[in-house]
Amino acid sequence: MIDIKLLKDGLQQLTEEKHLPLEKVEEAMERALAAAYQKEYGEKGQIIKCEIDFENGVMHFTQHKIVTDKESVRMPEELELSEDDPRSVLPRYNEERHIMIESAQLLKKNVEIGEELSFPLDDKDDFGRIALQTAKQVIVQAIREAERGITTAEFHDKIHTIVSGTVEMVERNIVFVDINKSSAILPLEEQIRNEKLSPGQRVRAYLLDIDESPRGLNIKLSRTHPQFLVELFKNESSEILDGIVEIVNVAREPGSRSKIAVLTHDDKIDPIGACVGQRGVRVNAITQELHGEKIDIILYDDNPREFIKKALSPAKPVSIEINEEEKKATVYVEKEEQSLAIGKGGQNVRLAARLTGYKIDIITDDGDDIDSEGVEDEVIMEGTDEFNQ
Repeated sequence: MIDIKLLKDGLQQLTEEKHLPLEKVEEAMERALAAAYQKEYGEKGQIIKCEIDFENGVMHFTQHKIVTDKESVRMPEELELSEDDPRSVLPRYNEERHIMIESAQLLKKNVEIGEELSFPLDDKDDFGRIALQTAKQVIVQAIREAERGITTAEFHDKIHTIVSGTVEMVERNIVFVDINKSSAILPLEEQIRNEKLSPGQRVRAYLLDIDESPRGLNIKLSRTHPQFLVELFKNESSEILDGIVEIVNVAREPGSRSKIAVLTHDDKIDPIGACVGQRGVRVNAITQELHGEKIDIILYDDNPREFIKKALSPAKPVSIEINEEEKKATVYVEKEEQSLAIGKGGQNVRLAARLTGYKIDIITDDGDDIDSEGVEDEVIMEGTDEFNQ
C-alpha cells in the first residue's frame, strides 16, 4: 500500500507551494482511491468509500448500504412495470447498494430508512501499485481543481469592477487579455472604436461577466460599458468612492464623448469639481484612459426642464416645453445655437436624450425641427437602461 505519512508530507509541501487548502486535496485523494478500489475489486452498484488517517498512516475502505424498505424500491419481481405504474420511478433494489430495514435493525436497533450503514472491506495486497498511480493522478487533478476554485472565487469577487491585465493576442477582432494567469476576452462590441490594442500592452477593463464551463472560466471584459466610466471616476475621486458625490446617470459614445449627471447631498462639496479635479487632473486621466473620449459633467436636477437645459450644454435653450406623460421635451433655441444643441452628427442632443430619458425635439426660431430620435447612430450601444443594470 501507499506510505501514507510520506504521501501527507508530499501533499503538504505541494499545497503550501500552490497556496491550496490541504483538506480539499486530502478529500479528493480519498474519493479517487475509493473509485479505484471500486473499479478494481468492487461490484456493480456498490458504494465504496475510503478513509485515510494521515496522522497515523492508516487507510481503510468501507462499503456503504442504504437502509430501505419494499415501499421505497422496486424489487426484482417488479422490474417489468409499465411506465404508467407509479412504482416505475423508484430505484431498483440492489443488494450491493441497499439493505432492507429488517436486516439493518439486527445490526443497529434504532436505524432509520435512508440511513447509510458501513461495512469494512478487506485490504488488497496488490492495490499498492494501483493506489500509487491513482494518487499521482489525484494530486495533479486536485491541484488543478483547487487552483481553478481559487481563481473562480477571485474573479467572482471582482465582477463589475475594473481589472488590469496584459494583451496576449488579437485574433479575429477579439482581444485576449491575461489577468493573473487567466485568459479573458474583450469582444469587438466591447472595444472602444478605433482603439488598437497590441500584444504586451497593459490594459484596464470592466469585468462584465463570468461564465463557468467544463473547459474553465469564460471571463468577459468591456471598455464600452457605462459602468466602466463610473468605476474610473471612483478610482480618481475619493468623493465618488465614498458616496459623497453620486453619479446619477451616464450616456456614452465610447471613445468619442460621454455625458454624466452628478449630485451631492453635502452643500460643502462641489460635485462637478470633485469629478474634474484640480486643473482637470482627474477627468483628464479618464479621458486619456478612454482613448481621448471627451466627458461632459452635468449637475443633476430633479426638475426635468432644468436637467434637460443643463444636458444640452454648451447650447443655451430659449425655452423648454415638457410632456411628462410621453417623456418628450420640445426645446426652442436661437438659430445660431442650433448646431451647438444638435452637435456634430447629432451627438449632443442624442447624448442629452439618453442622459435625461426624454425624447428631445430641437426647434429654432425659424421653425426648423430636429428630434433626438432622428439622429440616432447605429454604432451607439450604451444607454440609460444599461447603466442601471
